[in-house]
Amino acid sequence: MKNKKKEKVSSLKNYVYMLKFISKHTPLLVVGYLLIDVLGNLPWTLSNVVLLKYILDVVADGTGYERILFALIFFVAFVIITNLLTTVFYEITMPKQKEKLYYAIYRTIYEKAAKMDYEAYDNPEYYNDLVLAMNSMNERAYSVLSNTQSIFTEFIGIVTIGAVIISIDPVCLLFVAVCVAFMIPVGRVIAKINVKRTEAMIPLDRKNLYFSRVFYLQDYAKELRLSGAGEMIERRYNKNIFDRIDTIMPFLSKQWKLYFCQEALPMTLLIYLGITLLMGYKAIVTKEIGLGDFAATFNGATSISNSVFAITSQFAIHIRENGLYIEKFRKFMNAKEKMISGSNTTVFEKPVTIKFQNVSFKYPGTEKYVLKNINLELTPYKKIALVGYNGAGKTTLTNLILRLYDVTEGAITINGVDIREWDIKEYHKNFAAVFQDFSLFGATLGENISMDDKPDEKRTEEALEKASFYRELPNGTDSILLREFDDDGVSLSGGEAQKIAIARAFYKDCPFAILDEPSANLDPVAEYSLNQSMAKAADRKTVIFISHRLSTTVMADEIYMLEKGEIIEHGSHDELMSLDGKYAYMFRLQAEKYKK
Repeated sequence: MKNKKKEKVSSLKNYVYMLKFISKHTPLLVVGYLLIDVLGNLPWTLSNVVLLKYILDVVADGTGYERILFALIFFVAFVIITNLLTTVFYEITMPKQKEKLYYAIYRTIYEKAAKMDYEAYDNPEYYNDLVLAMNSMNERAYSVLSNTQSIFTEFIGIVTIGAVIISIDPVCLLFVAVCVAFMIPVGRVIAKINVKRTEAMIPLDRKNLYFSRVFYLQDYAKELRLSGAGEMIERRYNKNIFDRIDTIMPFLSKQWKLYFCQEALPMTLLIYLGITLLMGYKAIVTKEIGLGDFAATFNGATSISNSVFAITSQFAIHIRENGLYIEKFRKFMNAKEKMISGSNTTVFEKPVTIKFQNVSFKYPGTEKYVLKNINLELTPYKKIALVGYNGAGKTTLTNLILRLYDVTEGAITINGVDIREWDIKEYHKNFAAVFQDFSLFGATLGENISMDDKPDEKRTEEALEKASFYRELPNGTDSILLREFDDDGVSLSGGEAQKIAIARAFYKDCPFAILDEPSANLDPVAEYSLNQSMAKAADRKTVIFISHRLSTTVMADEIYMLEKGEIIEHGSHDELMSLDGKYAYMFRLQAEKYKK
């Protein structure tokens, strides 16, 4: 019982949280949505009770029929005015306000995601919460607003019509009260079943989203066509559909019976039959009321019962359902960053010394050390290569330099100062980085290189030349890449895309460049040109690069060979070849392949 009460309180808190969020960012949307809907629905609600009663009373009097005309003129004028207001709001004001709300939601999510530690993306729960927030919060925010509007409108209708019924015959409200007393608990049961249904469908919905991505993303297009995987995925998709049907059917079989018991039985017995007999008796036999009163009480009681049904069933369902998603959003927004940003804002104009002092590291949530007791010194203006087999810890080491993670033990210093003392955003200005999993963006070539919407044309062209990118594009550096926003966007090969990523490192004016597998997608000629450019770049930067192609490491000033998280060899290419250790073995093995 305690858990159920907590769940109800939590759902309500989540609902209130989202309503406050909407009110903070778009108060006009909330106020307008509530008031305009009441204005739009009130005339039709009252017409079934007050206007109908008035017309029937005039007809019963047999005189003063002109009063009906005046009432209709007033009613029509009121409807026209309310229609004008609602149309202006829904067609002009609301779309603008909804865009503001969606902007506020996404901006809030983006800002939070940007502040979170990089290690958070290693946490599946965090990542799922982020994806869920991105994909569902627009819909959920609008649903909360729509539900609030419906409740407010229904409540105003209940109060207004209830006052009319009381003025005619308070006994009718007893019928309504009994009807409501029966509907509310049944509505709660329906809501619980619906929430359980939603929870049961979440894993199947996630599968559906996966199948959708597989079928429409370009990443999977080749495999689907050439490997025959499409038929396998389609079979699994079909199975998931049948699983969805099997999952939902037990809930539906319970719900239709409850809906029938909640709406049909009390409405039929208490409203349609009970009030009809009572008020019919008073209108026809005792003559205590007129036909107008009879129609007003009957329609009013029906309207109130329908409103209560809507509130107790539909609202209860939506508040619990929306609460599940809003809870994820709140959890994401309340997540705390572990990496503490310091106050040092130094951005170096030229390279300085980077030192690793007894550095060990293990990823959060694991006990295995990825790096162990690393001690090294990266001196200015050097070309430094990190080599080793997959999983040796090379990329992790560069991630620590970039402070995407904090060391578990030991310290990393730049110019003698621990990097944890830096403001993280300012610290990153010291580095240009090219990652294995680099990304291009739906923007111009120049913007993709400068990462700015106002690129320097000369610097952009120089960076492209250093990266050996010589392809002539239709609009030069103003050519749009990718086709996300432009059907004429330029598609690039893997090698061309990597050259653009490399050009970013040459464009950025900073003392350090880190390149993770910079020549992975390049042909030998382009690799040679890159090596020459890296050599020149070292005149102004310290260049740290990871490479499995040891032909690239020949030009390095210093080479660090890593194995199982430890440095096992260190020196220049010639020194390591003379040592005749693991590096020499790897180099000769690769050289033999080129000879064949």
